[in-house]
Amino acid sequence: MQIGGRGGEDAVLSDINTTPLVDVMLVMLIIFLITIPVVTTSIPVKLPSERVQVRETKPDSIIISVDREGRMFWFDAPVRKHNELLPRLQAVARMTPQPDVQIRGDQAAQYESVGRVLLECQRAGITKVAFITEPAALGG
Repeated sequence: MQIGGRGGEDAVLSDINTTPLVDVMLVMLIIFLITIPVVTTSIPVKLPSERVQVRETKPDSIIISVDREGRMFWFDAPVRKHNELLPRLQAVARMTPQPDVQIRGDQAAQYESVGRVLLECQRAGITKVAFITEPAALGG
């Protein structure tokens, strides 16, 4: 507090210096930012797990199987010619929402047969393609 100044000799200047207050607050903020992660993760707790389920309706997946001889199947119906697959996939690509295509390729099938299905999916504009595999045996 200063006495004197422009308002005459008897005027009182009552300005508060906030610089020390800001300095203290910044130091406290830094201390809290450093200690909060330590406090929240210091106690090991096993949290319950819950299966996440999608709530929105999802269209059925299209399953295309390729056997060891290279024959293709749309679900269980055989696809006689390779050029029959593209029009079917184009019809699926126009659906809203677009279903995903799942490919079940035999382990003994040549890569060319499965690659042909992938190529037709790409040409048709299918955005989601997945491969179905067998899970590994437990304990082995």
